[in-house]
Amino acid sequence: MSRRFRIILQMAAVGIASFTAWGAAQSEPPKKSAEVLIRNAVVMTVTHGNIQNGSVYIKDGKIAAVGKDVSTPPGATIIDAGGKYLTPGIIDSHSHIALDDDVNEVTSPVTPQMMMMDAFDYQDKAIYRGLAGGVTTSLLLHGSANMIGGQAIVIKHKYGAGRDAMLFPGAPRSIKFASGENPKRVYGGRDQLPSTRMGNFAVQREALVQAQEYKRDWDEYDAKVKRGDKDPKRPKRDLKLEALADVLRGKLLVQIHCYRADELLTEMALAKEFGYKVRAFHHALEAYKVADKIAAENVGIATFADWWGYKQEAWDAIPWNAVMSMRKGVRVSIKSDSDDFARRLNQEAAKTMHYGGATEEEALKMITLNAAWIIGVDDRVGSIDVGKDADLVIWDGYPLSSYGVPEKVLIDGDVYFDRSLPGFGMPHYREGQ
Repeated sequence: MSRRFRIILQMAAVGIASFTAWGAAQSEPPKKSAEVLIRNAVVMTVTHGNIQNGSVYIKDGKIAAVGKDVSTPPGATIIDAGGKYLTPGIIDSHSHIALDDDVNEVTSPVTPQMMMMDAFDYQDKAIYRGLAGGVTTSLLLHGSANMIGGQAIVIKHKYGAGRDAMLFPGAPRSIKFASGENPKRVYGGRDQLPSTRMGNFAVQREALVQAQEYKRDWDEYDAKVKRGDKDPKRPKRDLKLEALADVLRGKLLVQIHCYRADELLTEMALAKEFGYKVRAFHHALEAYKVADKIAAENVGIATFADWWGYKQEAWDAIPWNAVMSMRKGVRVSIKSDSDDFARRLNQEAAKTMHYGGATEEEALKMITLNAAWIIGVDDRVGSIDVGKDADLVIWDGYPLSSYGVPEKVLIDGDVYFDRSLPGFGMPHYREGQ
C-alpha cells in the first residue's frame, strides 16, 4: 500500500469519525447545568424595566431569581456578562423555516388536517442562523396559498438537539388561515374556486358550515353516550372537519394572513358569525386604518417593520403601522417571514423606535412578550420573570441597534450558542467531538 493511499485512508477515517460525532451531537441535547448565575448585566426584563448591574439565577432551566442582589449558590456555573445587555430570547411569531417546499398543500383551498410537524426538518441550518441572531422560539406556519391551511408547530431553536427536543412542550395548537391575493392567484390561475375575494370568503364559509354540522353530529353522539343510550350511531370521522370543529370549540389559535383593512373587518365578522376567536392577523399592513376595531376584539398583529409595495395589497403599507396600531391598543409583534430577517429581528423592532417613537421597552416587547402572546406561550417565555423558561440572550452591543450582536444564547438554561467558541459557536458540537 502506497504512503499516499494510507494518508487518504487516514483522512477518510478522520472525516467519518468527525461526521459520526456531529451526528451524535444532532441527536443528543447538551448536558444540563442544574444551576447558572448570570451576573453583572444590564437586565432588560421587558415587564419591570432595566436592572443595572443585575443578575439572573437559573435553576433546572427556569428563572429562579432576578435582581441586583442575587446571591451565588454553591456549585452554580457563573457567567459574567461584563456589563453587557441581557434580554429574553427573541420570539419569531411568523416563520416558515425548516419546512422546505412542504409549506403549502395547494391541492385544495381548505386543508386544516395538514400538520406542519410532518414537514419539520429539524436539521435545517436556518434554525441555527436564527439562534445565532438571538431567536429562541419560532411559530412555524403553513403557507398562505389556502383559505384554510394546516396546523403549525412551535419550536425552540435547540439546534443540534434531536427533533423532539426542539418542540416547545405544551405550546397550544395554531392553524393558518389566509385571504386576499394569494388564494386568488393560486386557484384563479387554475380557473378554480376561489378566484376572487368573494370566492375566498364563500369557500371559507362553506367549510365552516360543514364544520358546524360535523361538530353538531359529534356533540349529539357524545351526549347520547353520556346518557347511556344503547347503540348510538357513531358519526364518520373526517380529519378535515375535525380540525375545523376544534376551531369552533376554541381549541386552535386562528392565525390569519391578511393585508387589507376591508378583509381584516370581514375576517373578524366571520369569526363572530361562527363563534371562534381570531388570535392574530399576520402581515396586517393596513391595520392602522382599523386599529381601534382590531383592539376591541383583542386580536393581535404580527407585522413587518417597513416592508411595502411588493404586491398590490402592500401599496398602502406605511412604516408607522406598528406604532399607530399599538397606540390604539393592539398587541403588536414584529415578525420575520424570512430566513434572513429572522437573524435581525432586533434591528427590525428598533425601526419602530424611529418610525412612530416606540419606547425601548415597547420595541423589545414586539419581538418578545407580544410575540409570545400571539403564539400562546407568554406564560412561559417573552420576559425575564421568575418562573419562566430561562431563554436568554447576552448581547455584545445595544440590542436594539445594528451594533447588537448575540454573544451567548441560552435556552432552558443551557448555552446553545456562544460566539467565542469554535465549531460555529455551538458548545455541544465541541462536546461531541
